[in-house]
Amino acid sequence: MTAVFKKDGIYLSLVIPAYNEENRIAESLKRTLGFLEAQPYTFEVVIVDDGSQDRTMDVVKEQFGRNSQVEIEHQARNLGKGEAVKRGMLRGNGKYLFFSDADLSVPIETLSLFLSNLEAGFDITIASRKGMGALIEVHQPIYREFMGKVFTELSTRILGLPVSDFTCGFKGFRREVAKDLFSRQRLKDWSFDAEILYLASLKGYRVREIPVVWRDDRATKVRLWRDVITSFLGLLKIRLNDCLRRYR
Repeated sequence: MTAVFKKDGIYLSLVIPAYNEENRIAESLKRTLGFLEAQPYTFEVVIVDDGSQDRTMDVVKEQFGRNSQVEIEHQARNLGKGEAVKRGMLRGNGKYLFFSDADLSVPIETLSLFLSNLEAGFDITIASRKGMGALIEVHQPIYREFMGKVFTELSTRILGLPVSDFTCGFKGFRREVAKDLFSRQRLKDWSFDAEILYLASLKGYRVREIPVVWRDDRATKVRLWRDVITSFLGLLKIRLNDCLRRYR
């Protein structure tokens, strides 16, 4: 890959949504910045605080506030992961835009493979914990894995998308594609992943699923039953929005 320097603009933007992450955000950012600083391209990391009630933003400002490659976006109240990702992706300036969960369940080092696929012509690259080559080092509790399978099955049937893993929190986009899709996004909760992929299908964008190494973090912010119900309702809203031509 050819090196891209500051005068050419930002090559890659990485968006990290954060909600009550004071205990792990510093370590995640150190690892992320260490990786990106070793790459031959310019970058920015956009932290979007989703109305945290702890010291998440204080930690970020204290330790990274003087780093010109770290941008901070703050939502005054908790609006949902989908809204936080949307805000970050619309703010990002890179030629390629990614988002990653704050816990780095998908190792940041995975980004290079995703980026190379975008550079090769794919419009979107998404992480998959399923299929040949994927490796789950630390599994979720059985009931969460089961509900994840149910959600994937429902998403496939309701939305008609041949995607093996909708919700893995690591995805990359070409700039024009990201701006197009996230400007049309309407859902703010966990079902936003499915909405973005459904929009991508409507627009005919080329999506590449890439098997990844993944490790569950028991400090997850998922509230199982509430999020399962809202995500299911989100799938129905996606179909309704399409029928009402709200995505056109």
